[in-house]
Amino acid sequence: MTALRLKDAVFSMSTEHEMRSTAYELIRTKSFILGKRKLSSGKDSNHYFDMKRSMLDPRGVNVLANLIFELLPETRVDFIGGLELGAVPLIGPLVMLSHNKGRPIPGLIVRKKPKEHGTAKLVEGADDLRGKNVVVVDDVTTTGGSAMKSIRALQAEGANVFLIISILDREEGATELYEREGLAFNPLFKASQFLNAR
Repeated sequence: MTALRLKDAVFSMSTEHEMRSTAYELIRTKSFILGKRKLSSGKDSNHYFDMKRSMLDPRGVNVLANLIFELLPETRVDFIGGLELGAVPLIGPLVMLSHNKGRPIPGLIVRKKPKEHGTAKLVEGADDLRGKNVVVVDDVTTTGGSAMKSIRALQAEGANVFLIISILDREEGATELYEREGLAFNPLFKASQFLNAR
């Protein structure tokens, strides 16, 4: 039994390493763009990460959802959510994966502004978030402002947001912002991993 457990552990580590390598290569070839671009924060940058191209790739969304799921804590997670549009391609696959892994976690989508018809909701996917533990996901974090919009909306509805998971941290202030807010932040990759490899 011990040998079986050890074998399974080695297999899991190998699989995670392979998934990280696959995700890195997909981001490097599909999403990492050199050249001047304006960021959502309003800043100009000489490089850009168009993460939608990796998240909407069949292999890409599979490995990214698996890697993010492995970062979820063992403690109770009631919802996985995030701000439109960056988090949306991740939420559906994560919800489905949680079911397939026997740990079903429903999803939430935070709108940038309330719906102007129907329910007029700002947060889609739950009626009562009071006391619920929520993990926020994001595609790319720069200053952390985009994810904070969703966090503030969720907190206003009584949710306990305790962790942000991002595919990539541009290392331009998000870590410091979340630290000041008392929020744990765990990115899969950092911009320097791509910039230093050029």
